[in-house]
Amino acid sequence: MIQKVNKTEYPELISVWESSVKATHDFLKPEDFTFYKELIPNFFDNVLLYCIKKDQQEIIGFLGTSEENLEMLFVRAEQIGKGIGKKLLLYAIEKLKISKVDVNKDNATATAFYKHFGFELKSTSDVDGCGKPYPILHLELIKKSLN
Repeated sequence: MIQKVNKTEYPELISVWESSVKATHDFLKPEDFTFYKELIPNFFDNVLLYCIKKDQQEIIGFLGTSEENLEMLFVRAEQIGKGIGKKLLLYAIEKLKISKVDVNKDNATATAFYKHFGFELKSTSDVDGCGKPYPILHLELIKKSLN
């Protein structure tokens, strides 16, 4: 069941983020990982946050949206590949009406994931939103693929 995140759950979101990023962002320099870890909580109050909990207790995945943009989607490392990301993404597409997502160019798994669900490349940036040298792919939902 997907539910809204309570502000008191922010520390748990950081734990999920850290687990997910360590498993999927092997291109990040250690100092940049620390930089983003300190920065990410500042984004939580600026997005709509939803999560999936294991046994209605532990958060195992979450997403954040702003208007038509999927701003973040992270799944605890040991849950990757078990359909949690798919459930969150489909919820964001169908219920929250997102149609855009940015993904690190070096995160081939995430790029393939979004493309599988109908997102296509619209443009690129040489640096991320913080000006760091991590190229970004700007994807847009062209067709709905609900598989």
